[in-house]
Amino acid sequence: MGIKEECGVFCILNPRGEDAAASVYYGLSALQHRGQESCGIAVSDTNGPKGNMNVHTGMGLVQEVFKEDSLDKLKGNMGVGHVRYSTTGAATLNNAQPLVLNYIKGTLALAHNGNLVNTGELREELAQTGAIFRTTTDSEIIAYEIARARVHTRTVEEAIQLTASKLKGAYGLVIASPRKLIGVRDPLGIKPLCIGKREDSYIIASESCALIAVGAQFIRDIKPGEIVTISHEGIASSLHLHQTKEAHCIFEYIYFARLDSFLLRT
Repeated sequence: MGIKEECGVFCILNPRGEDAAASVYYGLSALQHRGQESCGIAVSDTNGPKGNMNVHTGMGLVQEVFKEDSLDKLKGNMGVGHVRYSTTGAATLNNAQPLVLNYIKGTLALAHNGNLVNTGELREELAQTGAIFRTTTDSEIIAYEIARARVHTRTVEEAIQLTASKLKGAYGLVIASPRKLIGVRDPLGIKPLCIGKREDSYIIASESCALIAVGAQFIRDIKPGEIVTISHEGIASSLHLHQTKEAHCIFEYIYFARLDSFLLRT
């Protein structure tokens, strides 16, 4: 079967209101080497209603799934994208990302690169409290945990922090809430995630090659265990878990990443 730990994530917030879909498309195209089974884009308008997330997913390559008419329908200045190789869960359309949840706080879109090792335990715990799953991925477990925690927290960052304390494994996450984009890297720093900027727009991506593809400047890697929040106020960061060591994946350097990407040890 071969190694299948890839997947690529990309997100952008355009504060001045420009549609994000085209930028996400080009970012995902640059990350195509990380996943060729399925792909998807979710967008929303940060100035519109909180339940206005539009999503389009499909099986195949980015250029096959997204044509001019499908991109034209994705209106919104905030976007999240994903290219997938299956790690946990089959290669089916139901498992394509980003995953979008509608819940009491509005909408939540999540794209995930990595693999959890305690998926079974978390899934059983959620099932016992009435959760109904539509995918077989560990990514849906993360999305449900964040949504449930968010009901009892002041901010989505607090909900993500609570969820991260339950997760065991590797993950690079990009999450869209109604008014924010959040990037999260696992405490060991196993999966890569970096930040870029284009004029007043901020971007988070799996690799720096995706930043170059959309004309953005590489700023830095997200640190292991760090939560980065992008909003109209700019960019902010916090650490969600204390870690005593790092454990980077050597395959990112020799197998997964594109040759023109910068993978820095943080």
